[in-house]
Amino acid sequence: MGALFLDRDGVINRRIVDGYVTRPEDFVLIDGVPEAFAILAKCFDHIFVVTNQQGIGKGLMTEADLKAIHQCLFDRVEEAGGRIDRIYHCPNLKSDHSFMRKPSIGMAIRARKDFPCVVLRHSVMVGDTESDMLFGRRAGMQTVLVGDETDLARRKPHLVDRCYPDLISFAKAIKK
Repeated sequence: MGALFLDRDGVINRRIVDGYVTRPEDFVLIDGVPEAFAILAKCFDHIFVVTNQQGIGKGLMTEADLKAIHQCLFDRVEEAGGRIDRIYHCPNLKSDHSFMRKPSIGMAIRARKDFPCVVLRHSVMVGDTESDMLFGRRAGMQTVLVGDETDLARRKPHLVDRCYPDLISFAKAIKK
């Protein structure tokens, strides 16, 4: 069923309000996420995580720190019977206006280049912010909003195709 693109903070792990996940011990999965990955692995040909990580650009963490955090994610997902085909990140500051930083579609283009079978119009973007929904829409994907920002779907219905309270709810709905 195409590719699944997932935002990280607020979708997979708990977001640190006004802060950054800079160490593996700060990386706390949202309830149901490992189970969700196991379900989603059977529903999608590819699963990608696309995440802005300007904490690197701000000097709050290094690429090695991020790699250690993502290794924890890979391990937890694999233990649960799921998979992540690749994690794409943008370390640039918002003020850099990088094409790789969401809501620009650089990470989607990179995934399509790395996995030529990926068809973006047959793909789904799951996120928890307007930036995630813009990224998905600009790349031609279906968009799924998860989390507490459901008023975004009312304010900007052209950006959001579906809403769920969390990733596991989305996974269970897709499974049916």
